[in-house]
Amino acid sequence: MKTNCWTWFLALATALALATVGSPALAGEKQTSKNKARVAVVNGSVITRADFNRETMRVRQRLFSMGKPADDSRLAEINRQALENLIARELLYQETQKRGIKIDETAVGKQFMTLKQRFPSENEFKDALTKANLSEASIKSQFRQDMAIQQLIHKKFALKVAVSGKEIKAYYDSYPDFFKQPEQVQAGHILIKVGPKADESQKAEARKKIEKIREKLQEGGDFAALAKEFSQCPSSAKGGDLGYFRRGQMAKPFEEAAFALKPGKLSDIVETMFGYHVIKVIDKKPESKIAYKDIKDRLEQYLKQEKVNKEVSQYVEELKGKAKVERFIAEDPQ
Repeated sequence: MKTNCWTWFLALATALALATVGSPALAGEKQTSKNKARVAVVNGSVITRADFNRETMRVRQRLFSMGKPADDSRLAEINRQALENLIARELLYQETQKRGIKIDETAVGKQFMTLKQRFPSENEFKDALTKANLSEASIKSQFRQDMAIQQLIHKKFALKVAVSGKEIKAYYDSYPDFFKQPEQVQAGHILIKVGPKADESQKAEARKKIEKIREKLQEGGDFAALAKEFSQCPSSAKGGDLGYFRRGQMAKPFEEAAFALKPGKLSDIVETMFGYHVIKVIDKKPESKIAYKDIKDRLEQYLKQEKVNKEVSQYVEELKGKAKVERFIAEDPQ
C-alpha cells in the first residue's frame, strides 16, 4: 500500500526526539547564529534552522526506507517537503491552542520515559541529548505539542470518518498484488566465519570445521544442538533458526541453496561473504494471497487513515490561506 505523506508525518511526529537523538548527521551541531536562524515564520512563530535540519534528516530517512534515492539530486525536493512539514505542524499546533486543547503531563512523562528506556543507561541517554543539542525539556515540549495535534485530528476528523464494507472490498479486488504473500522458507544454518581478509590457509581451516560439522549431521547429529555449540552466527542461540524469509533477504548463494531444498534436508557447504554455511530447511510456504477476511479489519483502518490524511491536508491548506507564512530558505541556503 502506498503511504500518504501525512500518514508517516503524523506517525513520526511523536518520535521527533527519537529520530534526532544520536543522529550522526546532527552530532556536534552547535547552537550558532546559523542554526538559530529562521527558515520560516508562521503567524509570528519562528521555525529555526535547527528544526529544519532535523526535519530534512527525517525526510531523507523516510525516502531511504521506501527505497527511494535521498541524495543531493533531490535536495530541493527534500528541503521543500521538510519546510512544508514544519509549517503544517506549526499551524496545527496553533490551532490546538486556539481550541484550548490541554495535554495531561502524566502522559507526557510516560512517553518521555518510554524514549529514555530505549537507551542502555542514563549516561548514554544524556550523551545522546548533548550530541543532538536537545534537552529533556525540549523533548517533553515536543511530545506535548505532538499529542495535542493528534488529539485535534482525532476529534475533528478521525471520529467522523467511516469506511463502508463496499469500499473495503472494492479496494481489495482492485489491488490484488498488494495482498500477495511471496514464497517463504524457514531455515536454520550453522556458520563458520571467514573474514574478508582471510588467507587460503584460514579458509581451508574454516572449511575443514564446517565439513566435520556436516559429517556429524549426516550421522544423525542434532542440528539445533550443533548450531548452539559451533555456529558463529547470533542465530546459534536459537539453534540456528533464522525464521521465515523471502527471496532477496539473504545473500544470493544462501538464498539459492535454501529455496532449492526440501523441508528436513541439508545443503551442501555454501560459501558466502560471511563464511561457510550448512543449511537445513525447516518449512516452506508457497506463494499465496491474504484472504479478505484476514485483512478486512486492517484494510478498513488503512482506508480510514487515508481519508483522515486527505482531510487533514485540505485543512492545512485552509489554515495556510488564513495565516501569515514567511519562508526564508531561498535567502538562507544550506
